[in-house]
Amino acid sequence: MNILIIGATSGIGYRLWQHYASKGHNVAITGRRKELLDEMAKEYPEQTWSMCCDISDIKATTELYSSLPKKFKKVDMAIICAGVGELNPELDVMTELATVAVNVDGWTNTVATLYKLFEKQQSGHLVVLTSVGGLQPTPVAPSYSASKAFQINYIKSLQQKSKHTPIVITEIRPGLVDTRMAKGEGLFWVMPLDKVVPMIVNAISKKKKLQVVTNRWRIINWILWHFM
Repeated sequence: MNILIIGATSGIGYRLWQHYASKGHNVAITGRRKELLDEMAKEYPEQTWSMCCDISDIKATTELYSSLPKKFKKVDMAIICAGVGELNPELDVMTELATVAVNVDGWTNTVATLYKLFEKQQSGHLVVLTSVGGLQPTPVAPSYSASKAFQINYIKSLQQKSKHTPIVITEIRPGLVDTRMAKGEGLFWVMPLDKVVPMIVNAISKKKKLQVVTNRWRIINWILWHFM
C-alpha cells in the first residue's frame, strides 16, 4: 500500500509511520524538520520517501502534492496529522494567526487537494486527526479550539460529499494524548501513545467514519456533543 503521512516527525504521525513502514508499506512522509525526516528515511530506507514542507506554505505544499504521482502511481491512503496548538491566554494576535495559518488555511488546502486527487484516482482513504477540543471553546487557546471545530465540520461535510463515491474518509478525534500538543499543568486523562496508536490503526483498518480515542474520551466527547 502507498501511504502519505502529513506531519510525521513527532507524536501520532511518527508512530503511524513506524507502524506502516515496519509492515512493508511504502510511506511518503512530510514535516518541517528536515533532520528528523532524514533520520526516519535512514531507518526504513526502502519504505520511506521524505519531503520537507510546512503546510502553512500553500504554494510549496501544492507543488509537493502535485509531485506525488512521480513517486507513487497511486496514493492508497493519506493521513493528515499536521497541526499546532499553543496556549494563548494573553491573546497574542500573531500566535492566533499562526494557528489559523496551519490548522485552517494549510490544513484545508491539504485536505481538499488530496480529496481531489482521490476523486481523480477514483479511490483512496483519507484519514484526518481532529480533536475533542473542537467541541469545547477554551479561553486559553481560542484559535486552537475554533480551528478544530472547523476541521470537524469540514470533514463531516466531505463525508456527506463522498457518500456515493469510492473515497473513504475516517476522522480520528483524540482527547489529550501524551505528545508535544498537550500543554498545561494538571492535564486531565492524558493518554499514552502506546494505547492511542493501536486504536487508531484498528479504526483505519476497519475504515470507520469516526473514532474517538481513547474509550474514556468517548464519554467526554458524548457529553460535549450533547450538552455543550
